[in-house]
Amino acid sequence: MGRSADLPRSSGEIDGDDTGCHVLHVDMDAFFASVEIRARPELRGLPVAVGGAEGRGVVMAASYPARVFGVRSAMSMAQALRLCPQLVVVTPNRTAYTEASSAVMRILADVTPLVEPLSLDEAFLDVSGAVGLFGRPADIARQIRRRVFSEHQLTCSVGIAPIKSVAKLASGSCKPDGLRVVSKAGVLDFLHPLPVTALWGVGQRTAELLRRLGIRTVEDLAVTPLDTLRRTVGAASADHLHALANGHDERAVNPAQVEKSISTDRTLAADLLTEAEVCRELLRASGEVAERLRRGGWVARTVGIKIRFADFTTVTRVHTLAEPTDVATVVYTQTVKLYRSLKLDQPRIRLVGVKAENLRPVGEATQLALDLFGDQQSAATPTDRVIDALAARFGKPVVGPASLLGRQSADRSAAGFNRSADRSGRLDPGGDNE
Repeated sequence: MGRSADLPRSSGEIDGDDTGCHVLHVDMDAFFASVEIRARPELRGLPVAVGGAEGRGVVMAASYPARVFGVRSAMSMAQALRLCPQLVVVTPNRTAYTEASSAVMRILADVTPLVEPLSLDEAFLDVSGAVGLFGRPADIARQIRRRVFSEHQLTCSVGIAPIKSVAKLASGSCKPDGLRVVSKAGVLDFLHPLPVTALWGVGQRTAELLRRLGIRTVEDLAVTPLDTLRRTVGAASADHLHALANGHDERAVNPAQVEKSISTDRTLAADLLTEAEVCRELLRASGEVAERLRRGGWVARTVGIKIRFADFTTVTRVHTLAEPTDVATVVYTQTVKLYRSLKLDQPRIRLVGVKAENLRPVGEATQLALDLFGDQQSAATPTDRVIDALAARFGKPVVGPASLLGRQSADRSAAGFNRSADRSGRLDPGGDNE
């Protein structure tokens, strides 16, 4: 997704002709920070950041008063405190965020079964079948906002448009606590003045390549010959971006695609200097990812790592397994292989991450393995299940690899909690930007 911070914003309601605008994008406002402020009303109106307060803690989310000072998610907490010395730093509470997210998603499901969560704090809805019951799309959006606030004391912004990409941009442009309709006839008028970085799929590298072509706005992109774009950013990316810039997005709201990947990463209190230290972090992250796979009923076919060096250079590597897995040892073994494939000489590493993607439901994968091989490979072991049960009952860490014992509290205070899981369980340091 493009960077919503690049969008011009106008909070409040911007209504219009919503005929044919069946796609809603609901986005919670400063979600993690708002959940914390709800629990501690004395923080309302103060600059608040959620994340690790010590060492190399990272801002997971910032309240709107904090953003006035330039505090943003994914920023180091040290930088955030320099920008705003009076910043109130709150330790993250993942359980509270998950519970609040589930409550909001239930409200959305009351409107339509066609709900596609993108993360804990945002989702697409297709309300084409709901207008007979609840009124025009803009009225449905108002009802959602009203219920979220009255029942859960949280606010959200809603974008209403004929296509997903525009609905997402519309919600970002009316934050916080806003509503915006982009009519079918007004899609290009809305899109074309926007910076090209607002578009879905324009990251830092692509933005730089487009800038070299003199492309700075969505309109610049829309009128650039497709062949020129293909030579610059590749055929697939060029076709995708050119279509979006011209108001074309064929993707339907898909409630079946609830989770796309699960990942976790940590910024360490001190640079890692040895392979043994890195492997210990890979072991920790692999265990967390595998446990979340099992908890969600998923197995993963693809495993990846993210390594960030002291100079903030970041590398990623992925590998597709022969069989999907939810086993920590399988994930860990592959991540170590990926790390060693980098062939690093005296690295200084500040962040280590593990990702599982290409997910499928465990039952479907089990049947496929039985059909092909006569037994299931890479399945969770009885030990995994016992660890899951203990964690569910007593919290973590209760039992785990011996090499990780005695370090849990230090790690939590250093890095806070780096969140991740790209769809309904998404938690990611740069995700709560709204």
